[in-house]
Amino acid sequence: MRALQLILISVLFFYASSAFSQGFTWSEYISRDDHFSISFPGDPSVEEISYPTEYRINLPGRVYSYEQNDHLFSVTVVDYNDAIDIHHARNERCRESGGDGDLCQDDGPEEVRGAIVYASWNILKRDDAKTVHYAHYNSDRVEGHNIRQIRDDGALITSVVHMHEDKLYIVEATVPKGRPAPGLFQISLAFLDEDYNRIRYDWVGTMLYSNGYPPTPRVR
Repeated sequence: MRALQLILISVLFFYASSAFSQGFTWSEYISRDDHFSISFPGDPSVEEISYPTEYRINLPGRVYSYEQNDHLFSVTVVDYNDAIDIHHARNERCRESGGDGDLCQDDGPEEVRGAIVYASWNILKRDDAKTVHYAHYNSDRVEGHNIRQIRDDGALITSVVHMHEDKLYIVEATVPKGRPAPGLFQISLAFLDEDYNRIRYDWVGTMLYSNGYPPTPRVR
């Protein structure tokens, strides 16, 4: 355990050193609206958005972003909590207008279950960047995807995508060619409970927190 702690400290020191060499001063940002915290290198702007989903509904969201010297850091949060009800209402209108069968099928469960995949696909299909890494990932044992891309101008884009408590989180950072990878931003992401305490789940065999399933036990 002591050896593991030393390794973690070394990794965090490496990322922090790289971050400070970029001339940024990092501080924790807490979103009480969207129950997450993350280290930004400045005060982010917050924009309300309408997010078009895979199955043709629009959901409310926010983009938290900070840009400086060609570095861009952002967290996009989309609220899927009403997605099932929106689909049920659409299906009912379809049946009332005389539709049936596949025309009025219920896409709600697939909409929510596939949210991470759809968000990842939208990142992967960028036409100005080459994907160099795509893998399963977790933050505090919350399941997600990890994507790294090299843009045509050489800039590095790192993205992680998670789903927690029916909210989609898309964390992205872009740094110019030759600059240190933005590891501190990505690894500082934390999900918060109703009292705004950081959540960390436990592994149960090969199981971890996967949105839509009973959560594994918390260790924090």
